[in-house]
Amino acid sequence: MAKARQYTALDLFSGCGGFTLGLQRAGIKVLGAIDFNKEAVETFKLNFPTVPYVTEGDMTVMKPEDVARSIGTHHVDVVVGGPPCQGFSMARQRDGANHGERRLVKDARRELYQEYLRFVDYFQPKVFVMENVLGIKSAEGGKYFSAVQHEARILGKGEGKPGYRVHAQVEHAWELGVPQKRKRQLIIGVRSDLPGYFPTTLKAPNRSVPNITLGPAIMDLPPLRAGAGEEEREYDLALRERSLDKYGELARKYLYDVLQVGITKKLTAHRARRHSERDLGDFKKLKEGQSSAVAMRNGVKFDFPYSTKSFKDRYTRQSRDSQCSTIVAHLSKDGLMFIHPTQNRSITPREAARIQSFPDWFELPVARIHQFRLIGNAVPPLVSEAVGNEVVDFLEQQTTMRKTKTNRTIPNSHEEAVQWLLPVLDLSAKDLKQLDKDEFLRAWRSVAYLYPGLHPDSALDHGPTVEKREEGPNWVMMIEPRLVTPYYRQSGWPVVLKPLADEAWRRDDAGLLADDELYSIEAQYAGMTMPYTA
Repeated sequence: MAKARQYTALDLFSGCGGFTLGLQRAGIKVLGAIDFNKEAVETFKLNFPTVPYVTEGDMTVMKPEDVARSIGTHHVDVVVGGPPCQGFSMARQRDGANHGERRLVKDARRELYQEYLRFVDYFQPKVFVMENVLGIKSAEGGKYFSAVQHEARILGKGEGKPGYRVHAQVEHAWELGVPQKRKRQLIIGVRSDLPGYFPTTLKAPNRSVPNITLGPAIMDLPPLRAGAGEEEREYDLALRERSLDKYGELARKYLYDVLQVGITKKLTAHRARRHSERDLGDFKKLKEGQSSAVAMRNGVKFDFPYSTKSFKDRYTRQSRDSQCSTIVAHLSKDGLMFIHPTQNRSITPREAARIQSFPDWFELPVARIHQFRLIGNAVPPLVSEAVGNEVVDFLEQQTTMRKTKTNRTIPNSHEEAVQWLLPVLDLSAKDLKQLDKDEFLRAWRSVAYLYPGLHPDSALDHGPTVEKREEGPNWVMMIEPRLVTPYYRQSGWPVVLKPLADEAWRRDDAGLLADDELYSIEAQYAGMTMPYTA
């Protein structure tokens, strides 16, 4: 289906441009990008010369209206970005390392999501996508994760703005064609005046090779000793052909469709860092795919001077036959967890970029320490392309959405929806399970009708905090106040509806509900377009 128009986006906390690259490949025009790091901005400008506004700036002091003037519009369709995630990382400790005792510390970077939402509030995109580490869910007992969802959901409500229907989903990068064991948290907001639910399972882009392993991604690159290599050199085309012979079409598709080696003239950033003789000696003791923890259990003795209790996984030799460990910014400090599968060194910036699915033409015009940090902090372009494709599909659906009244289990009014819900509010889990399907769907679709701003997926994770609120339609409060309060701060769902939502998901897991029954878009849209009559 041809796109109705080209959609526009703003990339906040853009880093070197992983999110922008994926959006561009999905056909979305990025109008601007902002990051506080000069090396990230330098790299972004070099690789994305057509993005009209790219600036180095502090999001805590920048004004959205100034950015609007610079990009020539006060509205974009999509806002994406990854507020710095290190403050949430499950592996973070006081010295910033990725090893040793895990202990959460205070970090002002956790509050930067508020600056992100400040720009969302101003530009009122149809969709926003925030990318972060899994640790955001557990940080401070879930406090920050709950705050992000809650604040996004009520964004601008006091000013008459619609707010956002928010849900969170975890993406497994390897399922989208990224050759690493990377899991990331996506928080997705859809403006509440738009019907429909953003898909919670992303489709791998056509160019990708889902579940590809490390070997096809890097083994065509010229071998290096530790400390060797050049910033720019020729490819070894004979080695590439041998790699293609070994790995077949998987390697060919990844190299040519994802890494785009066919349009890249020179190999860049393929320089290995130096290592001490002690480290090099320890590297040699590791078999392919083995960590120092496993080796020590097998009786191997290492020379490294670290605690064998806190640093058991200090060294890891990656395997050609599996996905690489998650690429992280800590690579800028050392590469000891990223030892090449067959060579006695850690991986190079170009190898890290390939493992992140950056094409070979993507240049890194900064010092090697910054190259590693930029790549480690980036959103893998294949992941962002999958996000961009789904954003475009979702927005295109808005142009074909039509109000219908074809289903007899959809209420005709808000009053009828309440009346359909009342009989099930005090049923036990056993009684809900025994409800006739049509009777259950009447109640479940009444939820979508009355609460179009809630997402069914959010009902899977309410968080620990329950709050009370006074606002809500007076007539609903008079009939059944539990339909308004108390509610779960994180998910937004009224507590009284939890058993019904649990039963909906039980039926879905058992194959008793179709997708269009679980995600009742027809009922949701009917509720959005039907004015209150009470």
